[in-house]
Amino acid sequence: MGNLFAGPHLWIILIIILLLFGAAKLPALAKSLGQSARVFKGEMKAMKEDDATPEAPAADASSTGTTASAAPTVERPADQDTPPRAS
Repeated sequence: MGNLFAGPHLWIILIIILLLFGAAKLPALAKSLGQSARVFKGEMKAMKEDDATPEAPAADASSTGTTASAAPTVERPADQDTPPRAS
């Protein structure tokens, strides 16, 4: 099986792109494609760096004297507990 983007196939694809977008919009299209690729590459690099750094172990509940809870509790003011009344 040969290369899909070899020789005449590549020219046909380029001509179709030229007809769809027009010659005036091709530089802007190429610029935005390059910026998108650069952002994607940076995000992938950041994800790899995040995976490479070990996370700090969680504090042991027995050493602090407190019990660990699944989610922290948030206290709300009394006026936000009740829904507004219809008048």
